[in-house]
Amino acid sequence: MSHEPLTLQGPRIRLRPWREEDRAAFAAMNADAEVMRYFASPLDRAGSDGFMDRINAHQAEHGFSFWAIERHAEPGAIGLCGLARVPWEERFTPAVEIGWRLATAHQRQGYAEEAARITLAHGFGPLELPEIVAFTVADNLRSWGLMERLGMKRDGGFEHPRLPEGHPKRPHMLYRLTRRDWIDARLGGG
Repeated sequence: MSHEPLTLQGPRIRLRPWREEDRAAFAAMNADAEVMRYFASPLDRAGSDGFMDRINAHQAEHGFSFWAIERHAEPGAIGLCGLARVPWEERFTPAVEIGWRLATAHQRQGYAEEAARITLAHGFGPLELPEIVAFTVADNLRSWGLMERLGMKRDGGFEHPRLPEGHPKRPHMLYRLTRRDWIDARLGGG
C-alpha cells in the first residue's frame, strides 16, 4: 500500500517530503563529521542516497517517515525529523522511534525541538501511535536533553545491535513517551 507523504506546518518550519533536489544538501549534512559525531560514522554520497531511498520506501510502506525540515523564511532542506519503525529486535521492539538531525549552521536555534513537537503531535494525533521511543549515545547531551524536554522518560539502556561488540557508540540510552502521557501533559499544560 502506498501512502502519499504529508507536509506538516509549524510556526517557523515545515516538515515536508524529500525531493530529488534535496539530495546534495542531505549528503553534505550526512558527510559532516560534526553533525555525525554521535553516529557510527559520516555517510558518503552513496550511503546518504541509500538513506534517502530507505526514508522514501518507509513512507510509501507505512505512511510516515523522516521529513525534510525546511524554514518558512528560506526554502531548502536544513535537516530531518520524523518517525520510523525500528528495523531490528531489542527489548523495546516492535517500536516507532522519533529522530532528528540538523545541518551544523541550523543547530542551537530551536528547530529540532519545534520539529520534534510537530512530529509527536502527528504521531500521537492522526497516527494514534501508543508509544514513541528515542535513543542516543550518553555523550549526546543535547539530544537526550531534548528528549526530556519533550516529556520522554528514560528507560535504561541497550547495546545497539547494528554496531559491533566493543564499539564505543554501541551503548545507547533509551527514552519512551506513551500517547497517554503525551495527552495528559497537554491537558495539564505541560
